[in-house]
Amino acid sequence: MKDWYILYRNILYLHFSEGFLKLPESAKNAASPSNPFKRLLRIVGYTVVRLFGNLFQSVEHPQKLHGKVWLYVVSQNNYDSLHFLEEAIPEAVMVAGQSKAIGRYNQSVQRLSLRKKLIYYYKFLPLFFQFLVRRKESTLRFMDLLYDAVGFYEVYLQKLRKYRPQAIVFANDHNADARAILLAAKQLGIKTVYVQHSSVSNLFPPLAFDLNLLEGQDSLDKYTQCGQVTSRVEFIGMPKADKFVPLRNKSQTVKVLGIACSLMDLTEEVRTLLSNISRDFPNLRIILRPHPRDKRNFSFIQHISPHIQLSDIQRQSVFEYLQDLDMLISGNSGIHLEAVLLNVWSVYFNLNPKEGLHDYYGYAAHGLIEAAPSYKDLSLLLQQGIAQKPEVYQRAKYYNATVGTAYDGKSGELATQYIKEFMEQIPTSPDKPLPLQ
Repeated sequence: MKDWYILYRNILYLHFSEGFLKLPESAKNAASPSNPFKRLLRIVGYTVVRLFGNLFQSVEHPQKLHGKVWLYVVSQNNYDSLHFLEEAIPEAVMVAGQSKAIGRYNQSVQRLSLRKKLIYYYKFLPLFFQFLVRRKESTLRFMDLLYDAVGFYEVYLQKLRKYRPQAIVFANDHNADARAILLAAKQLGIKTVYVQHSSVSNLFPPLAFDLNLLEGQDSLDKYTQCGQVTSRVEFIGMPKADKFVPLRNKSQTVKVLGIACSLMDLTEEVRTLLSNISRDFPNLRIILRPHPRDKRNFSFIQHISPHIQLSDIQRQSVFEYLQDLDMLISGNSGIHLEAVLLNVWSVYFNLNPKEGLHDYYGYAAHGLIEAAPSYKDLSLLLQQGIAQKPEVYQRAKYYNATVGTAYDGKSGELATQYIKEFMEQIPTSPDKPLPLQ
């Protein structure tokens, strides 16, 4: 049972860390509901839909999984980040857990059956009490995350033994299911690659992949804070941005404004901001984009101004959205970096002032974006942009190593080159099992 705790503490590294526990409630709520009753309902939902529901579905296609290069994804954003490899490596295949929501790509991924996950739930109560003794506050707050994590490692270990992928490429290093399959791969000596898909936090687990393809120096600096980096690291920029680099914004004035809100942001703050901007800048066209997992109702925009529209988050990728903008306003979100890469002027504005999480990614501190402490400050920036929009994409060099180089807009080529070189070094059969990390 002690080994169970060590394993699951590693799987739940981020969400059971002291740093994550100290984050504002709005940030934690994106991973687990603040309301205890809602957490209980979530556990019931896991049980009915994911555990018992999985029993009645046959989802695997063995011939499409055996001996392939797995591109393991946990979200629509992950899929967008790794899609270039599906085209560049003939034996690559997108893979996801049985019930994992991959947005518009739900039908485009190969699924791993999680039917057998149910039989490992005898471990839940022993694990719960072990976590309770060692991390009481986190365990009570994130019991639903612990419940959901049970069985991933055990089932994925069986799947990897059965299908023996050549290697596994990840775009996520901290979700429980991704952590579980990573640890299972390490146990079996199956090589792993990490392609960074979004901005990094210094709360993330230490890098544990055989090849780590990071966007730039900022990511490595943050991962160094997470723990010692002992495996190979290469900088590749952002492959999912490649096809949009030639379409960088060339407008010299702000005519279209984007407001991107995250799950941490308050809808009343979004409503107030939209109302103020529409009143003070009636000629601006505004496009609001919620986070892809945001299920809140934003229909109130219809009553504010006819110049405000809602981005179709299910059909429109983040870069397709940014392509329509001259300027972006957002809070604590990685979309700032993506905007600047397309030469869209981006400004930090806190849409949850009740909680003091300022400049979480350090974008303003490193000069990537401006920060507007108040609406008055934001209004002055808007006036400036309407008169003369600055060119900003060169600011991203610290975050994206390919900006301004021969590989600007060719990050996918660079990443593919590194991965193919790496694959050539892999033995034809996986190494013997390694000790559990």
